[in-house]
Amino acid sequence: MSPRPIARATISFGLVSIPCQLYSSAENSQKVRFNFLSPDGTRVKQQYVDARTGEPVARSDLVKGYQFAKDQYVTFKPEELKALEAEATQAIEIVEFVPVDQVERAYIGKTYYLGPARGGDKAYRLLGAAMNKTGWAALATYAARGKQYLVLVRPVGDHLVLEQLHYAHEVRDIADVPTGEAEVADAELTLAVQLIEQIASDAFEPAKYEDEVGQRMLEAIERKVADGTEITAPAEEETTAQVIDLMAALRASVGSSEDPGSEEVEGEAQPVERRKSALVHDDLTSCRGTD
Repeated sequence: MSPRPIARATISFGLVSIPCQLYSSAENSQKVRFNFLSPDGTRVKQQYVDARTGEPVARSDLVKGYQFAKDQYVTFKPEELKALEAEATQAIEIVEFVPVDQVERAYIGKTYYLGPARGGDKAYRLLGAAMNKTGWAALATYAARGKQYLVLVRPVGDHLVLEQLHYAHEVRDIADVPTGEAEVADAELTLAVQLIEQIASDAFEPAKYEDEVGQRMLEAIERKVADGTEITAPAEEETTAQVIDLMAALRASVGSSEDPGSEEVEGEAQPVERRKSALVHDDLTSCRGTD
């Protein structure tokens, strides 16, 4: 079944206008959503209360305010907020073109598909072909629902995709995240590359993977509806596998250890369990704290 457009927009490309339609790039039809119920099984409703008096406040009496100091607010009337909102022109106004590989993934928020609206086929295909040929993507502004968005329009084959971007002040600098000071040895790097190559695929195939937890929840819900079966958590299995260090994990993973059954670490022969994906658990226990 063909997807239904969620909005209309017009791409402004120089003096060229391209009428388009926006489509959701994903859907959560199978997402499991739970409701809060009272002990007798009746659904409960949320209620606003005055934090000082504890008295309920009707939604129609609510006023929007911005906290500029502790417990101090400046309030706005609906008409004042309306005057501040961006005019919803539904225009995607291209500001500049940038190399598509220069846009960091951290800036990308939501993704939408773009399709041509009536009369826009030729211009739509032309813009996509031009960006495919140059390797550039269009940086644009888009006003909708009272807000102004920074967006990136890029080609995917014969299609165009619109990606809603975060503004620069919204993205944290990755340089602020510590990376540690450990040195990577050449031998460790060689084994890590070998492990990657062993389990690498030539293409991204998301269809191979399923939401196992979501499917398990749906199956449990179906059982509950059918016969009221109680849901119990499976007993946790004790894990005895222990990887001594990073080098041992790498060797065990790629199967390149001279002695598959043991690895010399600090003069002692220690058993190493061979696993297909043992490049984990190296120092996980140290992240959990101590009892």
